[in-house]
Amino acid sequence: MKIDNTTYEVDLSDGKCHAIYVWEAPVRVWHWLMVVTMVTMIVTGYLIGRPLSSNMADTWQTYQFGYIRMLHFIAAFAFTGLFIYRIFWAFMGNRYARQIFLPPLWSWKFIKGIVNQALYYLFIKKSAPEYAAHNPLAAVAMFAFFVLGSFGIIITGFALYGQAFGAGTGWETLTGWVIPLFGDSQAVRTTHHALMYVFCLFMVAHLYMASREDIMGGATEMSAITNGLRMFKHAK
Repeated sequence: MKIDNTTYEVDLSDGKCHAIYVWEAPVRVWHWLMVVTMVTMIVTGYLIGRPLSSNMADTWQTYQFGYIRMLHFIAAFAFTGLFIYRIFWAFMGNRYARQIFLPPLWSWKFIKGIVNQALYYLFIKKSAPEYAAHNPLAAVAMFAFFVLGSFGIIITGFALYGQAFGAGTGWETLTGWVIPLFGDSQAVRTTHHALMYVFCLFMVAHLYMASREDIMGGATEMSAITNGLRMFKHAK
C-alpha cells in the first residue's frame, strides 16, 4: 500500500485490508476536549445574545446570566489554550497532525481531489479515492472554517472581554487594536456572533462527512478519532 506524500491518497489496488495509525493520542484527546469547549461556547454565546429573561427582580435572584457569562469565559480560555496547543502539536506530531494548517493548494492533484470529493458528497459521483487522513475537501474546510474561524473568534472575543478592563491595561495592549480595525465594538460583537453560526455549520458538515464516509466509504472514519487507526477494507 502506498500513500501519496502530498494528498495522502491511499493506493488500495492490492485489494488487501490495511490499518494506518493516523491520529496520535494528543490529537484525539484534543479533538474531544475541543468538542466540549465549542458546544459550551455556542450554547452560552447564544444565551448571551438572547438572554433567557430580563432582570426584573433582585440581582441575587436573576444571577443566572452571570453564571452563563462565566461559563462562556471559562470555555473561551480553554478553547484558546487548546488551539495554541494544537498549533504546537502540528510541529511535534506526525505528518497528519499538520495537515489542517497547511493544505497543499499549490498541488493540482489536491485541487482535483477537492472537486472530486465535493461531487462525491453531493451524490454526483459514485466513488472517490481513500485518504489516510483528511480528504482534500475536508482539509480545506478544516483550514478555512476551523483554523481561520478559530483565530477570528478568539481575537474578537478577547477584544470584547478586554473592554471591561479599560485603557492602559494589559488587555488593551493585547487586543486594543481589534476594535479600531473593525470600526467599533458593535462590529466586533456582530462578527463574533456570526462566527458562532459558522462554527455551528462547520460542526454539522464535519459530522456529516465523517459519518457518511464511515457508512458508505471503505475506511473507518468515526472510530479513528477514538483509537487512532483507520482501516481500509477495499479499493473503490
